[in-house]
Amino acid sequence: MPSSSGLVAGMERHQVAVYVGALAAGGLVGWAAPDAGPGLERAINPVLAALLYVTFLQVPAAELVRSLRAGRFLAATLVVNFLVVPLVVAAMFAFLPDDQAVRLGVLLVLLAPCVDYVIVFSGLAGGSSRRLLAATPLLLLAQMVLLPGYLFLFMGRDLADVVAAGPFVEAFVVLIVIPLALAWLTQAWAARRPAGQKTADAMGTAMVPLMAATLFTVVASQVPKLGDAGSLTDVARVVPFYVLFLVVMAFAGRGVARAFRLDVPAGRAIVFTGATRNSLVVLPLALALPDGLAVAAVVVVTQTLVEVIGMVVYVRAVPRLLPLQG
Repeated sequence: MPSSSGLVAGMERHQVAVYVGALAAGGLVGWAAPDAGPGLERAINPVLAALLYVTFLQVPAAELVRSLRAGRFLAATLVVNFLVVPLVVAAMFAFLPDDQAVRLGVLLVLLAPCVDYVIVFSGLAGGSSRRLLAATPLLLLAQMVLLPGYLFLFMGRDLADVVAAGPFVEAFVVLIVIPLALAWLTQAWAARRPAGQKTADAMGTAMVPLMAATLFTVVASQVPKLGDAGSLTDVARVVPFYVLFLVVMAFAGRGVARAFRLDVPAGRAIVFTGATRNSLVVLPLALALPDGLAVAAVVVVTQTLVEVIGMVVYVRAVPRLLPLQG
């Protein structure tokens, strides 16, 4: 939504630069003031919830309900996340470092599709945010059910039991139910009162600042953990796999979109949902692991840092991968 504010309009015109700056600032703060990490970590969910509220606000409730009938798009979303992604992870699994905790961290984060800022980044690249919004509850519920089974297939029964429903239920309520309900209430207010419309318009200008705040908070809160665990070697060993995953899923997502004969906006959304992972939801699972598996949390955090940089690249690359002319 266009903004009348010169500052906000400038941020909207230079979104990628703003996000790169937020990443850099977050990394600098995380390195220079590691003691601020725990406080910033507690701010992640509130900032994400605010971002999703503004995102939901852009899509009328009636449109969101209608998008649930987009059967081909929802089927493609499930296929790319719960069939293609596990196959890609399986192909990489044998080459992962031979360390149980490292492998568990990689599996936890790569097998869980993102349900939060993927919507924003997809929208920036011309993807169908409306259809992704409709798919988010289904994606979160499906990963709650399927993730233990995937862990059992990859690592055995004992490690499959580490996945608890609690963090997923909390994420569903805090990041989806509450922001969506508030967005619908704001839309109803805007339809009836000028003050409500002014409020909705003002909230619409907050998208870029909130996205930048989210990236800054995530990076600044997680960077200290990379040093705390004393496991930079482990981090260095998994980074290539995360980069490779982003590269492979760009083309795999395009293939799924074409197989389901989706239009370009829907196809771009499929590429993003296949590539982005639910690191902010699975991180509490990794932090709750026994001490012997503590490195798994560092591995999850590393994926967050790689992915947010990768998403900035995706915003420019995906429109070229799936051009409107094609």
